[in-house]
Parts: sequence; structure tokens; C-alpha cells
Amino acid sequence: MKEKVRYISADLLRGLVIIIMIEVHVFNAFLLPELRHSGWFGILNFINGLVAPSFLFVSGFAFEVSSGSKLDEMRKLGKAFRKKIGRIFQIIIIGYALHLPFYSFSKIINNSTPQQLESFWAVDVLQCIGFGLLFLFLTRLLIKSDKFYYNFLIVSLIIVTLISPLLWKIDFNQYVHPFIGNYFNRLHGSLFPIFPWLNFLLAGALFAKYFVNARNDNTEERFIKKSAIAGLVTLLFGHLFYSGLFPKELTSILPNPIFFLERLGYILVLFYLCWLADRKYNFKPDFILDASRESLLIYWLHLIIIYGMFWGGKSLAGKIGNTMNLPEAIGATLILIMLMILVAKLWGWIKETNPNYALLGVKILIAVFTIMFFVF
Repeated sequence: MKEKVRYISADLLRGLVIIIMIEVHVFNAFLLPELRHSGWFGILNFINGLVAPSFLFVSGFAFEVSSGSKLDEMRKLGKAFRKKIGRIFQIIIIGYALHLPFYSFSKIINNSTPQQLESFWAVDVLQCIGFGLLFLFLTRLLIKSDKFYYNFLIVSLIIVTLISPLLWKIDFNQYVHPFIGNYFNRLHGSLFPIFPWLNFLLAGALFAKYFVNARNDNTEERFIKKSAIAGLVTLLFGHLFYSGLFPKELTSILPNPIFFLERLGYILVLFYLCWLADRKYNFKPDFILDASRESLLIYWLHLIIIYGMFWGGKSLAGKIGNTMNLPEAIGATLILIMLMILVAKLWGWIKETNPNYALLGVKILIAVFTIMFFVF
């Protein structure tokens, strides 16, 4: 059996991203509106804008480094195939579950407003990741030639980049159900439609391919430095593009291909810094790695804590609102981060020491929540 390899630099990036994501949601939910006009918030907002692209990139990277395992077995559509595709659909289902207007099927059918249903069908980052992983998985199974597969990914990345600005002008919900139409653009509230956000996941998969090849060829350091330099050049060009030197007819196009390239440049530099932390300085804090390994749990749980309707039919975001000053928002962020890390450590320990009981517990919880969802 092929030994499972951990790429700590990718783990560090994912852990860092999921921790910053907690700050993003806390500040969005609770920070005083007038503080958003401060100069520091513009910088913070740009940094926060790198979270989702990085999360998508690392998801593509992680899929690629694990896709070679049991590939022949998965092509037979056996147990390995069902396990892999089950995990992918789990991500998609969790994404939609976070948008449920009520935790009751009958209430959704009878009491949901058009606005609530529109929010439910909107595509968020988990749905985008799930679709992207499904795309990678199915094409990996169908295309047996490695060379053709990676060329196909490159062509797909280019096509998504070029056609995204055109697709954002079309209201697909006029022709198909919102469940499908919302994956194409953000006209109906989707935050992360696959055009152009799928690009970051494809870029992560392609980067992983060349990164792993470089490690196997003992040219990893040269490759990662060249990637960082390319990223630095790309991000500087992106800032130049949006500096006002170019006509608004070009810079106002949404989604602009330069938007993708600029953020990809930042991700490559961040990956290089994580690589340095691991390979050069042996700096790999356990709390970041714990957050990385349980990133899906942390993503779901911290959103449930902030937006779950558990407080007299209201969420914490609804009860507290945008009332916190900066020290209070920072304090709330740190408390939630520490709580999430503790949960990640505990759940990781349970899975390691009692894997069978952990799996059984998850199945029981899912069954209970599913029954309650359809009964009440």
C-alpha cells in the first residue's frame, strides 16, 4: 500500500486560512458599521478576501496529492469510489445545510419566504469546493492518461477564466432551476459561483502536481522559489492594474481575469512562506495543524455558533448585531478561535484513540438530526 504523505506547508496554509476565516465571520457579524470606514479596515478586508481563494486552492492541492491512491479500485466503482464520492457530497450537503432557513422540512415548505429560499439556493464556498472536487474526481476517473488529464485541467482553467465575465451577464435562473443556475454567477446571491472561483481549485490541483514532481526530483526548493517569484510578479502587476492607470472599462469587468491572477500570486507567496516555516525553520504550531486537519468541522461549527437560530429563534449575529467595538470584536474572535482549536484537538484525539466509536457517533448524530428534520 502506498504510504500516505503529509505536505505540512499545505496543512499550515489551510490551518492559517481557517483561523482567519473565523475572524472574517466574527467581524462581519458583530463589528460596528462605522469602523468599516477606517483606513485599517480596507487593508484587513483585502487580507480577508484572500481566505476563500486560499481555501479553494488548498482543497484542490489536497485532492491532487491524494488522488493517486486506490485510483484503479475507484474506477471499478467499488467501496473506495463510494467512500470518496460520499465525502465530496458531504461537503456539498453541509454547504446547503448551513443555509437552511429552518431546521424543519415542513417549516421550509410552508413558511419559507422567497428571500429565504433564494438564500438557501445560493452557492457558498463549500458548494463551490464540492462541485470542484466532483469535477476533478470524475475527470480523473474518466481520463486514464496522466498527461491528457493535466492538459485538460489547464485548458479548463483557461476556459473558466475567459468565459466568466460573459457568464456573469446572463440570468441563468430564467432557464434552469436556481439549484443549477446559481452556480454560474452571483446575480441571485451566490458568493462563490464556480465561475470564476473554480479556477483557484484547479490551480491548486495543478500546482500540487508540479510540486510533488519537484519533490520527487529533488528540485523542490528551486521550484517553490520560482513559484514565489512568479507569484510576487503577478500580484504586483495586479495592484498596478487596479491602481487607476488602466481604463475603467477594463478594471470594472467582473470577474476580471486579473482578479484571479492577483490573488493567485498572493497564494503562491503565502505557500512559499508556509514552506519556509516547515522546511527551513521547522515552525509548525500544533494548533494550526489541528485546525487544518479538522477544517471542515471548524468551518461548520463556528458558523453554527454565529448564525445558528438557537437563541429564541434568533442567532447570535441577530441578537448582538453589529454593536462591537474593535477590542470587543478581537476578544470575541480570540475566544471563538480558542474554542474551535479545543474542539479540533478533542475530536482528533477521539478519532485517533477510538476510530470505530467516532464513526458510529457521527452516524448516530446524522441519523438523529435527519429524523428530527423530517419529523418536526
